[in-house]
Amino acid sequence: MAAATGNGADTINSEQSVPASKPAAGSSLYVSQHDDKNERSEDDKDDDEAPEDVGNGTAVKKRKKKKKPKKKQTSANGTAKQSSPPRIPVASLFSPGQYPVGEEVEYHDENAFRTTNEEKRHLDRMNNDFLEEYRHGAEVHRQVRQWAQKNIKPGQSLTEIAEGIEDGVRALTGHQGLEEGDNLKGGMGFPTGLSLNHCAAHFTPNAGNKIILQKEDVMKVDFGVHINGRIVDSAFTMAFDPVYDNLLAAAKDATNAGVREAGIDVRMSDIGAAIQEAMESYEVELGGQSLPVKCIRNLNGHDIIQYSIHGRKSVPIVKGGDQTKMEEGETFAIETFGSTGRGYVRDDMETSHYAKKADAPNVPLRVSSARTLLSSISKNFGTLPFCRRYLDRLGHEKYLLGLNNLVSSGIVEAYPPLCDVKGSHTAQFEHTILLRPTVKEVISRGDDY
Repeated sequence: MAAATGNGADTINSEQSVPASKPAAGSSLYVSQHDDKNERSEDDKDDDEAPEDVGNGTAVKKRKKKKKPKKKQTSANGTAKQSSPPRIPVASLFSPGQYPVGEEVEYHDENAFRTTNEEKRHLDRMNNDFLEEYRHGAEVHRQVRQWAQKNIKPGQSLTEIAEGIEDGVRALTGHQGLEEGDNLKGGMGFPTGLSLNHCAAHFTPNAGNKIILQKEDVMKVDFGVHINGRIVDSAFTMAFDPVYDNLLAAAKDATNAGVREAGIDVRMSDIGAAIQEAMESYEVELGGQSLPVKCIRNLNGHDIIQYSIHGRKSVPIVKGGDQTKMEEGETFAIETFGSTGRGYVRDDMETSHYAKKADAPNVPLRVSSARTLLSSISKNFGTLPFCRRYLDRLGHEKYLLGLNNLVSSGIVEAYPPLCDVKGSHTAQFEHTILLRPTVKEVISRGDDY
């Protein structure tokens, strides 16, 4: 989920080495469409005995062949396969402590000692619960997004796409979020962003939205999964016309450059410079014109803290003077946005994303619906972002007056869609990284990106 700067949009205020036998990230498999074939073993053949002559011209009936039970479908790592659409909780597919590990990258230069340092290894082991929650959420994200990538097609409504992703996340985390407080245990880390073309971030359909995905659209798919407030924030872009391949490649390459550069004691300015160099080395041929891909300079990556998607630090995607350093134990979303437009976004279109401020003031609310709504938001979302569809799902009606009152009172922050100039196209890729004491773990890495 994007952090914006300079356009009037504020941000949302927010390890024992793993055994090699653990399954690798991105190893999720889906149920195949063919049935298992039952092969006859030698034992089966022995059961087909010929009739026995008992001397009076009669024969004993042939003994019935034993049926072999069908084998339970399993993936390469021995766990049961996921259904399609994904509905089997990930916790039932893996043994305790066996969630796939993300991509582990050793530190270099002055931090190279961390890989084998006993003190750092001890600190790593103390983070076991933290790591399990993050790896659990990351595997949910991988399985849901891989299903989405295979099944999203032009002609579907944005509402259908968003609800398909969200239904998958809720099923795989085991938290439907309809009982009070259940969504705080696990589920959606923030609403599914489905931003089209010149819109870069923070768009999800409200009730009644009729937008249909078209073949010529470029769609950013940005959604979060959380377990106990540990939010995995990862995004990808889908396009159905190959003319946009270079735009997507630019954003993906830039994100990977940022992930490579990031680490303990690394300055934010150095990460931004690496991202910009990668992104702006690409051009896109559209309508007979060669257009440079620009970084959207007022969108940033960010740190993530428990139950708050945007923490206190920003990760720029252009070079600049920010000398803030990343530190041990922090979690960051490295996300980049490329554009064929101005490379600058502004608030536009109808708002759908909201979040209760972590430091919300205690002010009197004179609108009764605002008091009722605030109680529901606090019990069901806390400081996690939500959207209007989530309020509809909880049974709230005619809540816009109360919601706007909470926004104007400074208790809830509204996050309008962020858009470049009309006619331009934007792309995004994003990963969540954990700066563990011994290694950097790209927790959301998968076979897809």
